[in-house]
This record gives sequence, C-alpha cells and structure tokens, in this order.
Amino acid sequence: MWLDTALYILCILSIFLALGAQIKVKTTFNKFSRTQTGRGRTAAEVARMILDQNGLTNVRVERVGGSLTDHYDPRANVLRLSDSTYDNASAAAIGVAAHEAGHAIQHARRYMPIVIRSRLVPVTSFASRFSWIVIFLGVLYSATDAILGQNILLLGIGLFAVTTLFQLVTLPCEFDASRRAMASLRGSGWYTESELSAASKTLRAAALTYVAAFLTSILQLLRLIVRFTGNRRR
Repeated sequence: MWLDTALYILCILSIFLALGAQIKVKTTFNKFSRTQTGRGRTAAEVARMILDQNGLTNVRVERVGGSLTDHYDPRANVLRLSDSTYDNASAAAIGVAAHEAGHAIQHARRYMPIVIRSRLVPVTSFASRFSWIVIFLGVLYSATDAILGQNILLLGIGLFAVTTLFQLVTLPCEFDASRRAMASLRGSGWYTESELSAASKTLRAAALTYVAAFLTSILQLLRLIVRFTGNRRR
C-alpha cells in the first residue's frame, strides 16, 4: 500500500514537472526570440543550409501554422517550420530549425533509435488510444470474473508499456538531434558564442519536456504494475 501511495504522489509531482517543462520551453523560446543573430539568416535558410550540406537537397522546407509546431515528416520528406520560426532570425528560431534538420539527418543516416521509434509509431498510436480503455474494462470485469479481469488488466498495462517504451526511445533521438544541430551551427561559422549559447539553452529547455514526459509515463506504469500485482497476491 505504501509503495502505491508513494508512486501516486510521484506521478502527481511528475505531472507538475511536465507542465513546468512546457512553460519553460515557451518562456525560453520567447526570451531568445528577442536575441536576433548578427548574420540575419532566417530559420528556414539555416535549415536549408544544413540539409544541403548533408546531401539532403531532396528534403523540402515548408511553413506550417502555429507556434512551436516545428517537425520533420519522414513520410512526406518535408521539414516543416512553424509561423513563429520560419522567417525568424533569432537564436531560438535557428536552434529549433537546426534541431529539426538534425532529425532529417537521423532518418537519412538510419540512426538506430530513430529507426526503432519510427517502427513503434503505428503500435504506439494504437496503444495510446486504447490502453486506458482496456485497463478500465479490466477493472470492471474484475468485479465479476477475477481471472478474466486480471488478464484484461495485464493487456491494458502491456499497451501502456508500449507508450512508455516509445517515450524512452524518443530521448536519444531528441538529444542526438540537438547535438547535430549545435555542431552544424558552430561549424557554419556564422554565429557568436553568445548566440550559440542562446540556441543551446532553447534546445535544452525543449529536451526537458521529453524527459518529463518519460518520467510521468514510467511512474504511471510502475504504479499500474504495483496495483496489478497487489491484486493478484490478494
């Protein structure tokens, strides 16, 4: 009982951490969006430069609506930069653009964590949609048929574990993309140390959101396992 309670408290704390991380990345981006780089190259131009230097001339750079909705789409072979990033020449924007270009390079180089992550996408999409529904059904059936209910619960927990695995595999992908981004920006010779530092701080704030998401997921998974095994012992 005490372990379940402790995990429950940690889950709540991790949710607050995740919310704090989201606020942190937005405030950091807004702060360094005011740090305009001396070269005046826009984020779209920086992304194009990094892609071309890595032989990815076939990857398009396009604008997408919203703020911080930047992403690389491997299916369409398109790097999409949000309205808040695309024409922006700030340290924050060029850091985000370089990061997304890093993801494109990962796919082109067949970086193993990104390959695993891509293969997990379909099953993770299914698991994230239905895991809690299956867990809820398991709880309901446990009241009338303990064995069936426990098996359904086990299936639901297994589905939730897939989403946790996806969060885990995401971490090296994000950290490596940021590493590639900073190496490309530093290698270009376009930016001062203070500008590079601002870009790096923006990427570190973004990475915190993925760490927080994984912590929330793993703690929730552990809590489900503890409750499930506790039910079986009883």
